[in-house]
Amino acid sequence: MRRCLTIGLALAALCGASTLALARPPTVMNSPGYDRRLQESRSQLGSSPTVTEPASTPEVKPKRGKKKHPN
Repeated sequence: MRRCLTIGLALAALCGASTLALARPPTVMNSPGYDRRLQESRSQLGSSPTVTEPASTPEVKPKRGKKKHPN
């Protein structure tokens, strides 16, 4: 009985400790140069006048019904 209790507490402690770990990829970092260039490119995109034509809607074709075969 005591052994089961010890194993249960050990598993609970292991699960609790694993939730405290911060999961993030190694490529995530703060880069002031990258952030500045990103903001500059976004501001340039926002100030440039872009004209987009509305998408043409395709012609709607009537659906074909099922063929009725004589018995």
